[in-house]
Parts: sequence; C-alpha cells; structure tokens
Amino acid sequence: MRSRTKTTEKLSPGPKREKRAKRKAGKRERFKSVTGRRERTKDFLRSLCFLSPSFLGVCLFFIVPFVVVVKYAVTDSSAADAVFVGIDNFKKLMANAAFKLAAKNTLTFSALAVPLSVVLAIVLALMLESRIPMKSAFRSFFLSPMMVPVASIVLIWQVLFNFNGSFNVLIEATGGKAIDWLNSDYAQLVVILLFLWKNLGYNMILFMSGLHNIPKELLEYADVEGASEWYKFWAIKLRYLSPTVLFVTILSLINSFKIFREVYLLAGNYPYQGLYTLQHFMNNMFNSLDYQKLSAAAIIMALVMIVLIALLFIIENWFGKDVEG
Repeated sequence: MRSRTKTTEKLSPGPKREKRAKRKAGKRERFKSVTGRRERTKDFLRSLCFLSPSFLGVCLFFIVPFVVVVKYAVTDSSAADAVFVGIDNFKKLMANAAFKLAAKNTLTFSALAVPLSVVLAIVLALMLESRIPMKSAFRSFFLSPMMVPVASIVLIWQVLFNFNGSFNVLIEATGGKAIDWLNSDYAQLVVILLFLWKNLGYNMILFMSGLHNIPKELLEYADVEGASEWYKFWAIKLRYLSPTVLFVTILSLINSFKIFREVYLLAGNYPYQGLYTLQHFMNNMFNSLDYQKLSAAAIIMALVMIVLIALLFIIENWFGKDVEG
C-alpha cells in the first residue's frame, strides 16, 4: 500500500511540477522571441545591403540636387555666403515676360497634345480590336516611330515642314502660297503632330492590353440585353480602362513636358514665340548662369506637375470606384 501511494504521489501533478512547466514554457517563448528578433534584424540588414545602391543613387541624383535647387531658389546667389531672400526670386520670375510666354506655351501645348494622344490612342485600339483588313500593317505603322531616333524624326519633319519642304511643294502645286511652318502661328501645330506621331503607337498598345483584360462575360451579357456599342464603351470598357487611361495620361503629360529635344533640334535656342517652352527658358537661364530663376522655374514646374497628377488620381478614383480591381 505504501509503495502504491508513493508512486501515485510521484505521478500526480503537484504545484512544483506546474511551476516547472510554466518556467520551461516561458523560456521557450523568450527563446522564440529572441530568435524572431534576431531573424528580423538579419532580414532588415540584408534588405539594406540590397537596397543601399539604389538608395545611394536616389540620394545622389535626386534628393541632393533637389535640396540644392531649393537653396538656389530662396537665396540671392549661388555663392557660399548667399543671403536668404524667401520668395523674392519667385516674385521676380512671375514678373518676367519670357517666363510668362514659356509657361503659357507649355500649358497650351500640354492641354492640346495630351487629350489628343489619349483619345486618338483609344480610338486606334478600338479599331484594332475590331475585324479590319491589314490589321498587322496598321499596327506596325503606328509602332514604327518608337524605333526611330529623335534626330531622324526631326529630319523627317524638316523635310516635310521646311519652307522648301514637301508640304509647301504640294501647296504651291495646287495654287496656294508657301507657309513658313516653323516661324508662323502653325508652329505649335507642327510640334503637336510630331508629338502624336511619336507617342500614339505606344499608347495604343497600352490600351489594347487594357481592352484584353475586360471580362468578356460582361460584354456578352450586355449584348444579350441589347445594349448599344456606345453604352458598352461608356459603361463597361471605359470604366475598366480607367487605370490605363490614368497611366497613359500621366505618361503623355510627362512626355509633353519633354518635347524640348525635338523643338530645340527643329528651331534652336530661341524659336518662334509659339514654340518657346519652359524647357527653353530654363536652358537659356542655365546658359546665362542665372541659377535663381532656373531653380524657381523648376520648382514651379514640379509643383504644377504634382497638382495635375493628384487631380488625375482623384478623377480616376471617382470614375472607376465601382469597378472591382
């Protein structure tokens, strides 16, 4: 009886055994916590090692130059003993006639070229979605400008729109009078045509990709219900294309602010007043070492781009809010 009682006492869990089990469980939890922290620290350090080249590049080529630009914009010179002048440089810039002309031309060009590049690209994508003859040749024609260097594009436009170019030859052959396209009120129209010819193909491909992602079931259901083509486009296709429209619009907006290369090669530093853009203004300020006006203009241009892109995001969120991602 005694041995049986002792055995039972040894096997039955007592307070000491419970405390011992709790201590062991606590040690295991602490060990897991310490091990987890060590693993997270190692992962963080490994991530830093992989990200450090990109981070250094961003700091060196974006953050540091931006800080320098802001410094020039709020001081009276680029010297080490420059005096802080606040927004005086911006006030002088706003009173500058050349800046006003450049800002007006840039905004006008973007307001015309960007909507045209988006709308025409959607139209071309819808045409290529339908059954039309010579679809491959049509697609290749609009994609070919992507493979042509900028200098070659400018050369083509000079051949077409020079005073002695192809268009004037045709105009004179039909009894008209030759036009100096790049030194007249038609100059911006010439550059808009160049912008569209260069960018429509890429935008068209993006919209074709977006059209392929639209659920076919919705379009089939709309056909069964007798929906018109216009209703299907507005209520289904365009709503599902809203992220693509946003991306293409932002891309076209950025490209419209980068048209300086083509205009510079076509007309030089001081083109006809209709082609004088913000990039021309900033390039000329750089050549004359007027870093204060250059920096102030660059900051204003960046702020305008940020505001426009924010508005585009707001419009896209509102228009495509009932479309599932």
